[in-house]
Amino acid sequence: MRANPVKRLLRDGRPAVGTWLNIGNPITAEAVAALGFDWLVVDTEHSPIGIETATAMFQAIGGVGGVPMVRIPANTEENVKRVLDAGAWGVVVPMVRTAEEAAAAVDWCRYPPAGKRSMAGSPRHARAFGTDPQTYFARANDEILLVIQLEDIEAVRRADAILKVPGLDACFIGPTDLSASMGLKPGYEQKDPGFEEAIRMVREACKRHGVAPGIHTGSAAVLNQRIAEGFQFVALWSEVNFMLQAVRAELAKVQRRPA
Repeated sequence: MRANPVKRLLRDGRPAVGTWLNIGNPITAEAVAALGFDWLVVDTEHSPIGIETATAMFQAIGGVGGVPMVRIPANTEENVKRVLDAGAWGVVVPMVRTAEEAAAAVDWCRYPPAGKRSMAGSPRHARAFGTDPQTYFARANDEILLVIQLEDIEAVRRADAILKVPGLDACFIGPTDLSASMGLKPGYEQKDPGFEEAIRMVREACKRHGVAPGIHTGSAAVLNQRIAEGFQFVALWSEVNFMLQAVRAELAKVQRRPA
């Protein structure tokens, strides 16, 4: 069974850099995966990507040696079960606000006795890891990466209670939702000292409980800063933002002839 290199990086205290995929297309996913990111998250929370398309994207990412992950729409057993059975190597769970919600995410992601994930008859998940179903059942708990998101200031204040839940691999800060919950203009980067204090609180709570801290960034400069601060599971924008940025910049250079 193929080992999950992202899980190894995080366990060793090293950074793992990825990006978000909002375009529901396996060809695009394959092209981005070939660039060398440590991981890619297929975003099914804020993008119109269904389970069939997500499955094809997992296959495309894995086909070029990438680590396919997915952000589910909500923290439910059905959402977690379907994407893991479809071949995802990790799950990002949005809007976790309590320890009970974090424990539920662990239950849905882990096979017994560590959790309550049900056994699937289809071998798609096993093929995604290059193994047989029995080996997958025995080792999936060690290879599936579980990332919860803290995206609300009330969740930040409960960070210690949430992050001491056994079975969590990483905690990912959603800066736009967090800033909005604090009454700030939503955005990846903020100059507000209260925002930076909230980020520090989560990072320090992660350190206390052995959970890898993560955050979304909008530029390589900020990403490097966050890594220097100790963040490990670090996202660099999204493929659609990169595409629009490049197109916008080139279109602005076009010299149209007068009518």
